[in-house]
Amino acid sequence: MDLGLAGKNVVVMGGASNIGRAISLQFAEEKANVLIGDWDEGQAQKTAADLTKHGVKGLATKADVSNWDSVQSVVKKALDELGSIDIWINNAGWAMDRLFMEKPRSEWEQEIAINYWGVINGIRAVLDHMVEKKRGSIVSIGSDAGRMGEYREAVYAGCKGGVIALTKAVAREVGRFGIRLNVVCPGLTPGRIEECGEKSLWKGEEAEVFTPEAQERAKKAYPLRKLGTPEDIANAVVFIASSRAGHITGQTLSVSGGYTMM
Repeated sequence: MDLGLAGKNVVVMGGASNIGRAISLQFAEEKANVLIGDWDEGQAQKTAADLTKHGVKGLATKADVSNWDSVQSVVKKALDELGSIDIWINNAGWAMDRLFMEKPRSEWEQEIAINYWGVINGIRAVLDHMVEKKRGSIVSIGSDAGRMGEYREAVYAGCKGGVIALTKAVAREVGRFGIRLNVVCPGLTPGRIEECGEKSLWKGEEAEVFTPEAQERAKKAYPLRKLGTPEDIANAVVFIASSRAGHITGQTLSVSGGYTMM
């Protein structure tokens, strides 16, 4: 199926590693131009270079999704370099798997800043441009944790639940301008270490929690008895962002091997 993405201009926030990298690459394979905004500028540049192998523009810039000025600067760079923004992906995320009563406040605050404020900032920053154009597609990466709650992920789950509700509310407001907003919710999607930058969670404490042995145990919770790959998530994101999903807005799609069936 031709998704009609050739020549479209896409911004992927948190597009350097793991799921974000797969999303960026999938858009490039569909011949869309991609600007990656990521706090790991070195890894973002590496991924951007891989995008150009598909004959498209692959750009990267350092970005902090929790900082309003930083997100606005990504919008400006995209407009300066690409001329327009057709699709915006809120993928940046951060969590530390720990019991609620054992987590320091600093971790709560960082989870809220990145997982919730990051999405608010991204949506608001790009909307003026999309409203002016009277078209656009925004996809935010949620989590099944936000649909069902998840053990050891209380604040993270709360943020992702907020992303789902925020998306529905804004979709109602801006649908009259031809703008669609949707959420894709992964389950556990381990990062490939060789494709993750040094600032990725999968190079740090989170990787120590989800050891290969722990991942094998986790598979038993999934009806398909397997964990997702970055490409599984990217395929869904690219489709729902495209014009082939042009009558879909305000929806939440779980891509999690049946972990939740809402």
